[in-house]
Amino acid sequence: MSAAAEPAGPASVDEVLERARAGLDRVGPDEAHRAVARDGALLVDIRYQRQRERDGVIPGALQIERNELEWRLDPQGSHRVPEAKDHDRRIVLFCNEGYASSLAAASLRQLGLHRATDLVGGFQAWRAAGLPVTP
Repeated sequence: MSAAAEPAGPASVDEVLERARAGLDRVGPDEAHRAVARDGALLVDIRYQRQRERDGVIPGALQIERNELEWRLDPQGSHRVPEAKDHDRRIVLFCNEGYASSLAAASLRQLGLHRATDLVGGFQAWRAAGLPVTP
């Protein structure tokens, strides 16, 4: 049996993250802010409630914790939020630092949400850029 035919071993989380990000058009804080203001993109905060209480929130961002994300944003799902109208809406996810949101965006793309992406650096990058945050 040749080496090419042998099954690959398990992937590390870094490898999975790299593959997820390769399929995304990730955005920085300023671009995310413009996408929401100008293009009606949906900004989604997937951080835990405790993080939101500790660090604040981005005004206007929809808050959906990671474990509910696919059910809430699937336009065909019975538990979708009103904002999940179709597969063409641009969705920008963010977590605390931009790691979990990359994996989450890749998962949304598997549901056909082809414009889903995430915020490079997450909430911390948004705040560091001086963009609006409320306690």
